[in-house]
Amino acid sequence: FANVVIHARVVDEKGKKMSKSKGNVIDPLVLIDQFGADALRFTMAIAAGPGRDIRMSDKRVEGYRNFRTKLWNAARFCQMNECFNWEAFDPVGVKGVVNRWIVSETAQAARAVDAALAGHRFDEAAQALYSFIWNVFCDWYVELIKPVLSGADESAKTETRQTAAWVLDQILKILHPFMPFVTEELWDKLAEFGPKRANMLIVEAWPDLPESLIDGEAAAEIQWLIDLVSGIRSLKSEANVPGSAKITALLVNADPVTSARLERYQNEIDRLARLDYSNTADAVPKGSLTFVLDGTTVALPMEGIIDIGAEKARLAREIARCTKDIAGIEAKLGNPKFVERAPPEIVEENQERLAALGVEKSALEGALARLGEG
Repeated sequence: FANVVIHARVVDEKGKKMSKSKGNVIDPLVLIDQFGADALRFTMAIAAGPGRDIRMSDKRVEGYRNFRTKLWNAARFCQMNECFNWEAFDPVGVKGVVNRWIVSETAQAARAVDAALAGHRFDEAAQALYSFIWNVFCDWYVELIKPVLSGADESAKTETRQTAAWVLDQILKILHPFMPFVTEELWDKLAEFGPKRANMLIVEAWPDLPESLIDGEAAAEIQWLIDLVSGIRSLKSEANVPGSAKITALLVNADPVTSARLERYQNEIDRLARLDYSNTADAVPKGSLTFVLDGTTVALPMEGIIDIGAEKARLAREIARCTKDIAGIEAKLGNPKFVERAPPEIVEENQERLAALGVEKSALEGALARLGEG
């Protein structure tokens, strides 16, 4: 063999070596029966980073079973909306910004997977696939194209169907080495009502997507939309805003580019961020939650929506709890006797808990600061 790759040791979820005498042996056949071979295979790949053991657990494999289900549901959505394989489709010619964006993201994901595989970094390749398929394709692209597919613009609908089918085909090809069973099944299922496949997926050529497909302009525009919606959702979550509340979003002193983007994507923003409406404004209303996006202040007026004083008190209590817990763990880890005598997995567990508390405290402090600004 020209190259031999030795993966890390597989241990139990607590980091201990598997042993029959300890009763912590994990049977891969049991995991396959519970969650499927694809989920276990993907778990092994994404956890196979150099220099660390692979911690195996039911919960971890179950998470990648959910990833498989997410892809299946997205493919089912595409099939129901007649997104069939179009042999004559050329991704270079797409005109819609959302379609140009997803073509660009697909090309970048494929190139990232290629580079990772060339360096025998199977974990990085799997992570690139996971992020693109779950976060970009399933969470954003599918949501963004729903109004188009149910709309009256037949030209836009046709292009979107063709683009979605093309992207899904590329996903199945580059995911196939990691999840061969579900991808082969979907490859067949997606051709049930459209042109038949010439080959099984396993003998299809690996995608070679040129750099010319990467569209920086479309990427910047849709990333702005994603960041805006994500920021609004985050503010609403931090402030415990009821899901049924009628919320408005105001872009304060927006420049011409931002104002034009808001006009183009206002329906998408209002729908995805669950807003009553969004608009531009000259000043931040009193009692607003705010964040800054590309130099523009985004304000969510909270008057009559939440009790600002009560929410500040709740956040202060949560910050005090985090501070107390952090102090306790720091004292424990600062004790040489504890570090020397405690099992390594307990020390690591405390270190991970300390890091998580730090992130939580930082987020709470940010939320409190934003309420104070309002």
